[in-house]
Amino acid sequence: MAEQEASGLQVLLQTLQTCSDRESILAILQILGDLLSVGTDRRIRYMISKGGSEALLQTLVDTARAASPDYDILLPLFRLLAKVGLRDKKFGQKALELEALDVTLILTRKNLSHGQNLLHCLWALRVFASSVTTAAMLGINGAMELLFKVITPYTRKHTRIIRAAAEVLASLLRSKSNSRRAVNRGYVTTLLRLHQDWHSRDTANTHVLIRRALVLCLKHIAALRYGREAFLAAQGMEILFSTTQNCLDDKSLGPVVSVVLQILRQCHPKSPLPLVTTSSAYAFPVPGTVTPEPPPVLTEEDFEDDGDEEEDKDSDSEDVKEEDDDLEVDVNKLSSRPGLDRPAEELVQYEAMCLELSCSFEELEPRPGGDLKSEETQHANHPHIPTDASPKQRCLSKDQSSWGQDTAQPSLLSMVKRGRSTVPPASKKGPGVKPCQNTQPSLGMDSSGNEILDVQAFLRDDAWEVAVISCPEMSASSPDATRSRETAEVIDKLLQRHPKHIPFHDPSVYVAKARRTRPVADFKMVAFPDLWGHHPSPSPQPLLERKCGIQRIKIFEDVQRFIQPSDVINKVVFSLDEPWQDTAPNCLRFSSRFESGNLRKAIQVREFEYDLLVNADVNTAQHQQWFYFRVSGTRAAVPYRFNIINCEKPNSQFNYGMQPTVYSVKEALLGRPTWIRTGYEICYYKNQYRQSAAVTGGASRTCYYTLTFAVTFPHNEDVCYLAYHYPYTYTTLMTHLDILEKSVNPKTVYFRQEVLCQTLGGNSCPLVTVTAMPESDSADHLEQFRQRPYQVITARVHPGESNASWVMKGALEFLVSSDPVARLLRENFIFKIIPMLNPDGVINGNHRCSLRGEDLNRQWLSPSAHLQPTIYHAKGLLCYLSSTGRGPVVFCDFHGHSQKKNVFLYGCSIKETLWQAESTVGTSTVLEDVSYRTLPKILDELAPAFTMGSCSFLVEKSRASTARVVVWREMGVSRSYTMESSYCGCNQGPYQGLQFGTRELEEMGAMFCLGLLIMELKSASCSRQLLARATSLLNAEEAALDHHLQRCSSSSGSAPSALDDEPPCMEEIDYSAASSSGPEGSFSELDRQIQEWAFHQGEGQEEEEGPGPGRKATP
Repeated sequence: MAEQEASGLQVLLQTLQTCSDRESILAILQILGDLLSVGTDRRIRYMISKGGSEALLQTLVDTARAASPDYDILLPLFRLLAKVGLRDKKFGQKALELEALDVTLILTRKNLSHGQNLLHCLWALRVFASSVTTAAMLGINGAMELLFKVITPYTRKHTRIIRAAAEVLASLLRSKSNSRRAVNRGYVTTLLRLHQDWHSRDTANTHVLIRRALVLCLKHIAALRYGREAFLAAQGMEILFSTTQNCLDDKSLGPVVSVVLQILRQCHPKSPLPLVTTSSAYAFPVPGTVTPEPPPVLTEEDFEDDGDEEEDKDSDSEDVKEEDDDLEVDVNKLSSRPGLDRPAEELVQYEAMCLELSCSFEELEPRPGGDLKSEETQHANHPHIPTDASPKQRCLSKDQSSWGQDTAQPSLLSMVKRGRSTVPPASKKGPGVKPCQNTQPSLGMDSSGNEILDVQAFLRDDAWEVAVISCPEMSASSPDATRSRETAEVIDKLLQRHPKHIPFHDPSVYVAKARRTRPVADFKMVAFPDLWGHHPSPSPQPLLERKCGIQRIKIFEDVQRFIQPSDVINKVVFSLDEPWQDTAPNCLRFSSRFESGNLRKAIQVREFEYDLLVNADVNTAQHQQWFYFRVSGTRAAVPYRFNIINCEKPNSQFNYGMQPTVYSVKEALLGRPTWIRTGYEICYYKNQYRQSAAVTGGASRTCYYTLTFAVTFPHNEDVCYLAYHYPYTYTTLMTHLDILEKSVNPKTVYFRQEVLCQTLGGNSCPLVTVTAMPESDSADHLEQFRQRPYQVITARVHPGESNASWVMKGALEFLVSSDPVARLLRENFIFKIIPMLNPDGVINGNHRCSLRGEDLNRQWLSPSAHLQPTIYHAKGLLCYLSSTGRGPVVFCDFHGHSQKKNVFLYGCSIKETLWQAESTVGTSTVLEDVSYRTLPKILDELAPAFTMGSCSFLVEKSRASTARVVVWREMGVSRSYTMESSYCGCNQGPYQGLQFGTRELEEMGAMFCLGLLIMELKSASCSRQLLARATSLLNAEEAALDHHLQRCSSSSGSAPSALDDEPPCMEEIDYSAASSSGPEGSFSELDRQIQEWAFHQGEGQEEEEGPGPGRKATP
């Protein structure tokens, strides 16, 4: 049957080319039109494959060259050409070879006064111009001059023809040669006049598509440097700005405004960042590192756009096979296990880090001289260690009940995913969360109204003392001894009043630990939130609803700065490079000279608006994303706007509901020490700043992006801290581990904290071992103790991924807790945990790198003990475990993800990688342990924040040196993972539509541990004793776990794959000059125009161009 259809179509096409009978040609055109008017594009593409384009073009040429062209044939022929031509990638070349371009131009010139014929000719030209090569040829033959005879100033007549002509012109100008020709002939000024005329007179916005086509013409011209120069010389920036500034909120003008914004951004002069150098303000001398040369003196030429290509490139090339070239398809590289990267005798040093494998029971007892009973009493009385009466003291006093009240910590099993939200309904309402109402009479009163400290007066009378409270000096020395003593007294009183409801945190311990922390810069201050502590918000905050038009408004404000520079204050108020700038009056006061702080420069641009620049990672000129800084001198109820102008990533979750975080000192002193999500009118977009060619050595230059958000502070003269995400410093970790160790009962919990190694910066990298003490000193119990399998967890190799530390915090606290699941885990596994692989980066406010300026998660293949000590020794420890036959059951590295929502895992699979790459290697011969999918499937069922839909098990070449791939490949750990937690929140499951708080991240850490237990229970090697214990636990928990022990045929909690990728923003701006209305985007639009024409022809009407299909034109 298919052969009959094919032969029938071929007969029609051959007859069309050879037949001279008018009626037969009309009949064939009618048949083809009917055939292509229904169904999908597959019919059209099938016809193209059978020579349909050539047949139609040949018929056009033959008919047009007749002494008297027959328009009854030409008009349906043009309509078919328009439908077929846009879908034939070689159509332009075919038309050129068959000389269809010339005859169409001739017909257009002959029909300038005949509207219907002219419209059809313009449709054909539109199709021809979709090929850049053909468009250039049309330009040479005078097509643009012809079109300007059709495109007139504002009129209510013939608007359909004017629109078609303007769209043809826009297509022609995609050719660089045509754009140059347009500049040389003065068409820039002509187009600007036409734009102004149509804009001012089309008050009802009836002809938006004509106006859009006109600005598209300008956009294509502005894609050339030559065109931009002409555009600027013709006052194009001012004209477009003035005509559009009042239309930003008009949705009907959206198509025009979007193109205008692209032109304004394209023509905005590119400039360097307002920095002395883009290299980090901090430098660290690393042995073996060449000292960089001073930055070159930069000129304006360094920031000019790339030169235009001299030759036009045809856009209708063949489709390229979509294949991820980064996937590793070499089976040998995927499956081979290379030898050790160090001498085997070096592994002996790691025996000391695994005492549980060799020590006797006596060595595990408390050390001589320590009275265990007194130790326990001391620990139990520590105000920041949760007691049995209040397992984690997540509840507050009655006076602080606005935070919620958990009188008892629920078992983890009661918190597993049930397909319904565990979040209080109120947390899902409203656009944001406002600070809680004051529950105390003043900052200096306790809940009973007794005066503790006149902090309110202290804050009010002396502004500088606010900074003293918010950043207590770590150094005991001070030039003003009296002031130092007064400050110390105030801090002592504040610390005495420190809330006891923040578990595992003690400011005194924090200060002591902070004195031992060694930053590159000499930080003398401690950030108040890190000192005072953070109490999780009782429920997560909803994703911020994006305000329509905010991106357009911000881009227009940037352009306004260029056009009207006198309106900009442009005053530096803070700078790490120029510290004398920090004392500017009448503005906010900024600081980032504290641990994990990152703000390099602040520039006041308007009274309540500041441009901010974050510091690059130490010894680099890139990786600007993490920020953490302090502002003081705030005014209540005043909207402040902050623009971080040197971000590097091309997109961000800030465009999809994510907010930065804020911590208010006054709120903390009122009993609400909480980091909360804040900010509104948030967007993230490309700006005009570029890295110079001199810096990049002529390579592709870095584009920068602006994160802009507004904040209204809750108090006057407050001190607030703003951060990219909830901060978690190195000193916070060391404080946490110290208090955590004191919280455990050493008779039942084996908790060992030791130093893995020293970092380049001289800081200790902690290693934690957690398991259960043996039941007794019997040989059987000791043997069971030593034979427990290992689980290895690491985190924070990337310093800016503070969410990974909160997940790790949740895992650590759960593992040492009295939860029955935690007890089972301790009794059956030994956990080796490295909670912070990059302490130096965290301390110094880096986002990605170590002090050497390198990504430590790309150093696992061959790390150096001198240059990457934490990675070298982490890998060494894993190699030692593997060499003794004790390789971990699971290895997982906790990370944060900036461009996706939810929590998910990356694993490793040979077969899935080969399948995805469509490799010719037969996967049937590859043997693979498929258990790598078990843990993510379990977590998908358990954890509210986790989704299987975003998990991936592909092995990429670019990830060959990451922890996940190296541990999988070199040590044979099939369950080797990276666990990614979104900075933002969830778009699926119980937390759908909510941003993550620290409580949800900590919960994820605990759920991960629960997943390890269930994975073991599902395994064939699970012991009967463990199964019996788990069964007993099931009964105690009303079979809560039993539901999750059933092997599920499908993942009920996983998000559809469509949720993995964010939809484009409703007003997303594409800054690429070459991205305009290409042929693909023209299919439906041109088809619609032709269909509308046919409809109105059938009604006997000629329609005026307008928003709806039923508007008549004035004759």
